Amino acid sequence: MIFGEKLKSERKSRGWSQEELAERLFVSRQSVSKWETGQNYPSIEIIIKVSDLFGVTIDELLRSDEELTEKVIKDSKQLAHPKLKSMFELLFLIGVVLLLGKIGIFLVNKFTAFDIPLIGNAIIWNFGPLILMIGGGIGTDVLKEKYKED
Repeated sequence: MIFGEKLKSERKSRGWSQEELAERLFVSRQSVSKWETGQNYPSIEIIIKVSDLFGVTIDELLRSDEELTEKVIKDSKQLAHPKLKSMFELLFLIGVVLLLGKIGIFLVNKFTAFDIPLIGNAIIWNFGPLILMIGGGIGTDVLKEKYKED
């Protein structure tokens, strides 16, 4: 039995309308209709809620429909490295902030009577932002390419 048929069967056995099931899952009635007719599939979070709601295992729901199984696998690959991607993006942003800070201090020193020193080694201020931005950009790009291969 495919997922849509299983969902419809379980819903009807409880005497629920599509609207009632949608309310219990916090989705629209149209979503439930599309799942039941096989036009679309729910996310893994919804599959877990359906599993809990109907008292069936996630395995029963997933293994009943090969397309749904493939969708869940594909969706999980998209989320495979979100923390790592965020880290590379953060490195890039830190590099941009350091570069803008250095430019800002340079402009203040150049056009005002202030003389704000750059704390730390000149090499850090000259190459640090560049290294962070390049490293962050390369890291993000490598993750994107890895996802495309999968």
